[in-house]
Amino acid sequence: MAEEFERIVREYQDKIFRLALSMLGDRAAAEEAAQDALLRVWKGLPGFRAESSLSTWIYSITRNTCLTALGRGRFRAVSLDEPAPRREAEMRAAAGWFAAGPPDAAALLERLPARLRQVVTLFYMQEKSYDEVASMLDLPMGTVKSYLFRARKSLAEELARERVRKGGA
Repeated sequence: MAEEFERIVREYQDKIFRLALSMLGDRAAAEEAAQDALLRVWKGLPGFRAESSLSTWIYSITRNTCLTALGRGRFRAVSLDEPAPRREAEMRAAAGWFAAGPPDAAALLERLPARLRQVVTLFYMQEKSYDEVASMLDLPMGTVKSYLFRARKSLAEELARERVRKGGA
């Protein structure tokens, strides 16, 4: 079981952290929540029955860990009114998946409401299916599709505004 857990840590620790960061909006809080989630995975591993995929099970644990932390007031939810530069720097440092994208991709994603950002992160960055995203976030499939549509529309509008501000087409 120790070898299996080591494999899980290698494969999922960054993904767990990114999900926690997208939900909590604070690097220190995300690190703590990711550690808590990995501890819960370790404790629950003997009872994992493979009724869902391992990644879905791990993301559900991470999501519930973050929601519990938010509910207890241990961490505060992300406010979109906060200055974006600090959050953008944390996202860039934590999320190598933006490295190849446009330089303002992280900032554009951060402008989305947390619920849309989570769906976009799981679907596009983590390459999860609609079903997996719905299961991981405990949302109906239609809501996932609606959130993705709204996120794409919002991101396209923001990108167009950015290009106009920078004098591009």
